[in-house]
Amino acid sequence: MTAYQLIWKDHQLELGGRTAIMGVVNVTPDSFSDGGKFFRTEDAVFQGLKLYQEGADILDIGGESTRPFSDPLSADEESARVLPVIEKLAARIPLPISIDTTKAVVARRALEAGAGMINDVSSLRMDPELVEVAAEYGVPLVLMHMKGTPKDMQVSPRYENLIGEIKSFLAAAAERAVKGGVSRSKLIIDPGIGFGKTFSHNLTLIRRLAEFKSLGLPLLAGPSRKAFIRNLLKDPNETDIDPQIPIVETGTQAAVAAAILNGAHIIRVHDVANTLATVKIIDAVRNAP
Repeated sequence: MTAYQLIWKDHQLELGGRTAIMGVVNVTPDSFSDGGKFFRTEDAVFQGLKLYQEGADILDIGGESTRPFSDPLSADEESARVLPVIEKLAARIPLPISIDTTKAVVARRALEAGAGMINDVSSLRMDPELVEVAAEYGVPLVLMHMKGTPKDMQVSPRYENLIGEIKSFLAAAAERAVKGGVSRSKLIIDPGIGFGKTFSHNLTLIRRLAEFKSLGLPLLAGPSRKAFIRNLLKDPNETDIDPQIPIVETGTQAAVAAAILNGAHIIRVHDVANTLATVKIIDAVRNAP
């Protein structure tokens, strides 16, 4: 696997030999994955500390739900949710904290509060000024593929060439970021599992992740608790199953293993403890002579 080194401010990430784990903290009342369990500031901070203690390499803090059919949030409301959490966590842990946002003003406020990365699910399409913030602060920027917006992305997503179209999208997004002043050495790409893809698309994406290696950028994958996993595991007479039940986590770890074996450098998950065990085994297998 190609190795990458991200160095900025007080942080350093070595990607390639060991898979990095990005732990998710959703400061939202309507997250599909945890049902709003961490909406209160103190609960979100507690969860962030727990993920750190369990072995996370990055914490990803988000205040706006990007679940299918969700509505956008104002920048002020989003900031009010995430800033107290970021401030408290940044004061207590040494990990880089990623702000999961599509808004330049939220990203700037979060970086001032102690965040050290930006995770943009829109790849600079929703707010082009976000690139200026990433460039100014010199932080890593995650560019994710999404077909449409969270509101409409799951309305019959279609592709003529799934991998080719996503690769072209991410290549163009990376070019926009570099033209906007972001160092290519600080870019991370995410093909967007579950964002404007059918269940079949997601499975193909994981199986063919290695094809994104040609873009020459570290690869992040986020299969955790996604609908395609739940669909595979539910009984035929069920429409869906609770994302938080144990069998969904078992399915998530299978998807995590497949993603690592196919080239993911970073795995974005809700359950860090289980993922760390998976990472240790799969990395050992992957690096075996």
